[in-house]
This record gives sequence, structure tokens and C-alpha cells, in this order.
Amino acid sequence: MSDGGITLLLVIALFAILAGGVWIGLALSGVAWIGMELFSSRPAGDAMAVTIWGTASSWTLTALPLFVWMGEILFRTRLSEDMFKGLAPWLERVPGRLLHTNIIGCTIFAAVSGSSAATCATIGKMTLPELKRRGYPEGITIGTLAGAGTLGLLIPPSIIMIVYGVMANVSIAHLFIAGIVPGILLAALFSGYIVAWALANPDKVPRVTERTTLAQKLAASRHLIPVVLLIALVLGSIYSGLATATEAAAFGVLGSLAISAAQRSLTWASFRDSVMGATRLYCMIALILAGAAFLTLAMGYIGLPRHLAEWIAAQGFTPFTLVMALTVFYIVLGCFLDGISMVVLTMGVIQPSIEAAHIDLIWFGIFIVIVVEMAQITPPVGFNLFVLQGMTKKEITFIAKHAVPMFLLMFAAVLLIWWVPDLITALPTRMKIGG
Repeated sequence: MSDGGITLLLVIALFAILAGGVWIGLALSGVAWIGMELFSSRPAGDAMAVTIWGTASSWTLTALPLFVWMGEILFRTRLSEDMFKGLAPWLERVPGRLLHTNIIGCTIFAAVSGSSAATCATIGKMTLPELKRRGYPEGITIGTLAGAGTLGLLIPPSIIMIVYGVMANVSIAHLFIAGIVPGILLAALFSGYIVAWALANPDKVPRVTERTTLAQKLAASRHLIPVVLLIALVLGSIYSGLATATEAAAFGVLGSLAISAAQRSLTWASFRDSVMGATRLYCMIALILAGAAFLTLAMGYIGLPRHLAEWIAAQGFTPFTLVMALTVFYIVLGCFLDGISMVVLTMGVIQPSIEAAHIDLIWFGIFIVIVVEMAQITPPVGFNLFVLQGMTKKEITFIAKHAVPMFLLMFAAVLLIWWVPDLITALPTRMKIGG
């Protein structure tokens, strides 16, 4: 059978298994087993055992459950409520006013979370009721939150960056620092859109009913102290070279427990819930990673990555054409799979082509995170859309329609980082940080 026929058969098998309701991790393992049994000489059972054990025992991957646990602990504190109290007074004179709390709140919380869904849910629980009570239109409120929530993937620490770093064998600490400038850039684009929308629709923005003095604004800013200290602890330990990403994640868990205790929200019940929530989420991610690693091995034995790289080289794609083709590919794939599944499922096939095109793997890591962010707000499997649907009881189509401007701004960000790659690569090359 030709390479195209094998690929088509495996893709059909994957979607058939997924359509049957099988978990993604098991579906990936099943497709890998089919591929190895039918198209290679190595015993599939032996390969599966060795690959899954090797993936599960990776020390680098230890950072992932720790960051997930940190986000679960913070989810059960008053951190998000305190952020709103600290930010709101400073936005009175900015066009769009309190709509910017979606963007700034998600940007700040993303720096201590690492999960798009957790960022969207945590900030949304606090801003959506407040903005609705104050008379802000639901469309722009929900749309900007859907887009800003994806910053949880881009602004470090990021769960998907850890997964990519493991899959592509690149420094997670370098990925973290490379995501800072693009994350701030994307947040600025989102806020710029709110400003433009507010100037074009001045009648839809509620009037300010009361003004706060500078002293009141400074007093309200004290609510931001816990989150600033936690960000400094986690990211500062990485960028100063004092800790690796895994060690910084442990610091983050200790810091979040300290904040929870200080706010009197640390109880045995909340501690147990945070541990169980993190365990469930990480077990899901670990199963996907293990299945994807086995699938990557199977494709290697079959020869698909090498043949795909040869095919791409034969097409004479320029690096820009390749990046644009991959953008479309990942957006379409995002209609069916979550972000982590997209990364682990495709990196084994895509990485040889990226290296052959001489595209920097750190740059490509940030690129793929932005494109996965775009997939988070594309139906029918946009995770942020599901989160917001559960919170607002709105139709997926309503949420997706109002998230379209955010989607387009993310595409503009992809073009910007292509034209100015130093937005990504400058900081990692200038700073000495841990691996």
C-alpha cells in the first residue's frame, strides 16, 4: 500500500474510534497498534510497553501536574475577585472601561495558571456577572473573554508549552520566556480592539457613575499584591536561573497554598478537591501523551514522517508557505481535537519538515501555541466555547460569532511573529536561564 493509502487508512481508523466515544489517549494507542501490526515487522505489544513507560517516567513532565495543581488551588481562592477590585479603578477613563478587565484579568491569571480553560472559567466567574450588572453588552463581553482566556496557553507558565517541549526536545524554560512578548502583544491587540469598538459604539458603553481618587486607586491596588508575588516567585526563579521549570512549579504550588491559607480558603475539603481535580486532569493529559508517543513511534517504523518530509521538500514550499499551510491544517484539526492532542499527535510527523525548512523550534513552539489558541474558539470542539456555554447558557454559535474578531487578531499575530521573529527569539537568546 502507498504512503497516502496508509495515512488515509490510519486517519479513518482514528476518527472511527473517536466517533465511537473512546478516550483520545486510547484511540491514539489503538491506531498506533493497527499501524504497527499491519505495516511494520516489530511486535506492537513490546513497543507499546516500552514507549508508554518511557513517556510516563519523563522527569521533565513532572512540571505539568504541579502547574495543573497550582491552578486548581488558585481556582478555589479569592485571587480572581481581588484582581477585579485592584484593576477596575484604573480603567475608568479608558475607552471600553471595564471590558478591559477581561483582557488584563486573563493576562495576569494566565501567568499563574497555564490552562486556557481554567483562565477563562476563573476570570469569567468574576467578570461576567459584574459586567452584566453594570450594563455592558453580552456579545462583546463574552467574545473578548473567549479570546482573552486563550492567553492561558501562551503566557508562561503554560501546560501546552511543557507538552511541546517534551515532544520536540527543546528547553521548556526557553519556551516560557519566548512566550512573554507574544503574550503581551496579543493582549494589547485584544485591548486595542475593545478601544476601537468602544469608540465606534459609544452609546453601548455604560457611563461612569462615580470617580475614584488617586489615593483610592492606590489603595485598591493592594489586592494585586498576592498575584504579583506569586508571578515573581514562579517566573523569577526560572528567568534568574535559580530553578528549572519543574522546580519553579513546586515553588508555585507552595506559593498558592500560602495564598490560600492567608485568605482562609485552605480547608481540608478545598485541599482534597484541588488534589483530585489536578489528578483527574493530569491523568487525562498523561494518557493522551502516552498514546501519542506510541503513535509517533509507530509512524516512525512505518516511515510516514520521513516520507512526509520528502514530499514537502519535493513540493518546493517556501518556509512562509509551509507555515501558512500548517496554520490552516491546525485550525481545521482544532475543530475535532483539543490543543494538547493536536500537539502530541502531529509533532512526530511535522518536526522533520520544520527542521528541514530551517525554522527555529522555539519560534515554532510559540507559533503552534498561538494557532492552538485559535482552535480553542473554533466550533465544534473549541474548549473555551464549551466553558463559556456552561457559564452563560448561550448557544455555541452565539459565542463563536462574537469571538471571530479575536480569532482574526490571533491570525494577525501569526503574521507579525513571522515578519518579526525577534518578538519570540530575542529574549531567550539574551538571557541565561535553566532548562
